[in-house]
Amino acid sequence: MSNQLHERNQPRVGLIATLLANQKSYRGAGIHHYSSQLLEHLPRQASAFHYRAYVLDAAYRAPRGVDVYRARLTNPNPVVRIFWEQCRLPLLLRKDHIQLVHGLAYATPIVSSATSVVTVHDLSFLRYPQAFRPSNRFYLSRITALSCRRAHCVIAVSQATANELQRLLRVPRHKIEVIYNGVDPRYHPLPRDEVAQRRQQEGWPPRFLLSVGTLEPRKNYVHLLKAYALYRRMSASPLPLLIAGGAGWDYDAIFEQMDALDLHSHVRFLGFAPSETLPWLYNAATLFLYPSRYEGFGLPVAEAMACGAPTITSTVSSLPEVAGDAAATVDPNDVELLAQTIAAILNDDERMQAMREAGLRQARRFRWTTTAAQTAALYARVLEASHG
Repeated sequence: MSNQLHERNQPRVGLIATLLANQKSYRGAGIHHYSSQLLEHLPRQASAFHYRAYVLDAAYRAPRGVDVYRARLTNPNPVVRIFWEQCRLPLLLRKDHIQLVHGLAYATPIVSSATSVVTVHDLSFLRYPQAFRPSNRFYLSRITALSCRRAHCVIAVSQATANELQRLLRVPRHKIEVIYNGVDPRYHPLPRDEVAQRRQQEGWPPRFLLSVGTLEPRKNYVHLLKAYALYRRMSASPLPLLIAGGAGWDYDAIFEQMDALDLHSHVRFLGFAPSETLPWLYNAATLFLYPSRYEGFGLPVAEAMACGAPTITSTVSSLPEVAGDAAATVDPNDVELLAQTIAAILNDDERMQAMREAGLRQARRFRWTTTAAQTAALYARVLEASHG
């Protein structure tokens, strides 16, 4: 009876987690990971709230401390999901007496009377509109702008995203809270003998360069391949390159570049790497390369550093924030500099060891426990301000 009374007295927080997707594909990463980690850690970090998650995934098993509503949608395609979020969900929020609703990915119900918070992961639909179907781009642009406008607070996953919210969507700075993503504890240095055994099982080379990310233009694979070909000409014993990433969009240029540079004997595409495999890949890699053109946060950089992999990334968007002083950063358009940096680091054992140690320290800044604690503290401030 006392527990029921306590729950009734707790502020009720609704978490819109409709993009949770447990399938093993690149679509099961990113926003899914953010949503699942918040649901996992929020009750542990702040038990003062009653959490109710609204999900579409019938197989999702909620962690202790999270009450779940599973939408019974026979055809959960984007149009049906959007209709449900904007029309059915506001009624549920009122019925469930939700006092604060948090849209974990861009959107909250526009007609809901509940106090709202929304997380914006990036503005790729504005920066790279060609990557989205016109209908998707229009919806994301409109719903993100409207959700940010009515929200009491907007969570940006990096300062770079916060800056773009101000510049592209005119969100006032005082409404934006920067809360970084975390790194799953599974990403850490593993015993070298076990890594060697896993490397042998997977057929990975004894030493190799690694890049991880969806095959799409903003990951900058065409320039990476050009830089890799140039590095091979610079080195007496060049390492092979492994690329782990699912097929995204407009990736034909990547394989056309492979043909033009005759790299098929030296570059291996692994396809999508599930989260169970990634820590082993990062641990086995000699050097991690992530010269992306645009990232809202750039989680692979933090994951690689957490595993002790020396890392090269870009000087743009959020990547310098994640890398800090621990990784080498280069202009993503400077193919020659990227090639020279690869060669220079591989030829300097002391620098590689220093980068490993610095990367481990930098990666400790990004913990999901911290993300959840800061998010819950934000809920408390927003509820206090709205009630005031």
